[in-house]
Amino acid sequence: MKRHKILLADDHTIVLEGIGKILEQHFDLVGKAVDGRALLETAQRLRPDAVVIDIGMPLLNGIDAARQLAKTVPQTKIVFLTMHSEPAYVSEAFGAGASGYVLKQSAGSELVFALKEVLQGRYYVTPRVAGEIVGGFVRRERGKPDIPRAAQLTDRQREVLQLVAEGQSVKEIAATLDVSVKTVEFHKRRLMDQVGVRTTAGLTKYAMTHGLISE
Repeated sequence: MKRHKILLADDHTIVLEGIGKILEQHFDLVGKAVDGRALLETAQRLRPDAVVIDIGMPLLNGIDAARQLAKTVPQTKIVFLTMHSEPAYVSEAFGAGASGYVLKQSAGSELVFALKEVLQGRYYVTPRVAGEIVGGFVRRERGKPDIPRAAQLTDRQREVLQLVAEGQSVKEIAATLDVSVKTVEFHKRRLMDQVGVRTTAGLTKYAMTHGLISE
């Protein structure tokens, strides 16, 4: 029986190795990626049946990577494996095209089952996360704020914001995105106006607050 092809993406070597061993027992693990841009390139080249990705990854976070995967390899199922259980992250993940959401601490007992579910066209949310979603709904109904949501930024703005927050210079960002320095400067200025900050440090804090990069 032909085994499904899985691509794994995480910026921690220990996680890649540990989760990789679990997946190899049930699937054909065709590749590993350590950042969001490597994930996109590898997925487009290998066309896996599913990808397992983290939210916090360098160069391009998992949420934005998922949005692009949904456009470039729409047949590939997306399962998030992350530490974030907050409802806002879950909403962002499924809004970006995910079919599954598993917490890292539950990977050993849930990840294989979650993948089998989504590969059969169903959705999977780890039970603890499902409980957090209900809790978030209750808090909103009672007037208590949930974690803040990012402003309505374009895909390019989110890319520039993440790279700025990771400490890349304007020239480095231009090279990473294959655009001109002026284009990056334009987006950076627009970002500052849009999110209401005046410094690179302000943009970095904003990116951390909204989960685009890890602290």
